[in-house]
Amino acid sequence: MSGCCESPPFEGGSIGYKRALWAVIAINAVMFGIEMSAGLVANSQALKADALDFAGDTVTYALSLLVIGAAVRTRALASLFKAASLGAMALFILVLTAIRYFEGMTPDAQTMGSIGFLALLANVASVLILLKWRDGDSNVRSVWLCSRNDAIGNVGVIAAGGLVAWTGSAWPDLVVGALLACLFLKSSSAIFSQALLELRSDRKASSKKHEAFG
Repeated sequence: MSGCCESPPFEGGSIGYKRALWAVIAINAVMFGIEMSAGLVANSQALKADALDFAGDTVTYALSLLVIGAAVRTRALASLFKAASLGAMALFILVLTAIRYFEGMTPDAQTMGSIGFLALLANVASVLILLKWRDGDSNVRSVWLCSRNDAIGNVGVIAAGGLVAWTGSAWPDLVVGALLACLFLKSSSAIFSQALLELRSDRKASSKKHEAFG
């Protein structure tokens, strides 16, 4: 049913959810350091792209934790910021991928595979931690989408490592880097759209209150 019978979306205001956020913040911060270092050593664009995603998630999860319990407008604006940063990250990755294409360096496939698998384990752990809270307002929803994207991205990095080893070409690494950027753009759009809807709903609710008391 709809209307008054609909329950409001989960806004993150539970001790369990806050503890879950702290856990995934720690996981993402550690994995950023590990994967970025490996990406620089292995000359892997896919690893660097995934490492930047870990860094972005660390910041956005912290922001999500900060605005829990805030007004709808504040939470929606935070989601808009996260959507914008995710989009900017995607564009940055695309630029780096283009630069790597002209450099023509082949990445270390073994490092890509081993670090990609470690990152996959970290992200699967994050997904399982957050599974209970995969639905909610744009702030909560953005956390789930980021974690899901990470797990998908790690599968891509592992596959790219195998293809680099098989073909001896940098192309699989470049393609996965570009695909990850496109995935980030898609999630950015989804978060942005939901946040805008929440802002519109909040404005309508505020207008009705003013009319009632005006």
